[in-house]
Amino acid sequence: QVQLVESGGGLVQAGGSLRLSCAASFNNYAMGWFRQAPGKEREAVAVISWNGKSTSYADSVKGRFAISRDNAKNTVYLQMSSLKPEDTAVYYCAADAVWGRNVITSESEYAYWGPGTQVTVSP
Repeated sequence: QVQLVESGGGLVQAGGSLRLSCAASFNNYAMGWFRQAPGKEREAVAVISWNGKSTSYADSVKGRFAISRDNAKNTVYLQMSSLKPEDTAVYYCAADAVWGRNVITSESEYAYWGPGTQVTVSP
């Protein structure tokens, strides 16, 4: 069974930091973090290859967010710093449909999704 569970969301003030975690029931899949704000479409935030050697970020979060993974723990992280109110959204962890691939940037390639965790950044 493929299962993803996000944790670490919450309420923080602008300029603060937050670390999201995604616990998976599997390993060695390319992973991604996505977010969706109220009234807006879901967007990719950061993606990482199956072995953690390659990453890619949305322009809006470059220099502020960092994606990483610990395959020994079947966990993917999203370290968020210098948070802005515009970062407020539900954050989702997703897994590639194919084992062992590199960075996947297309949302349609992700087959498995967690339930999401709310991140709220106050002014």
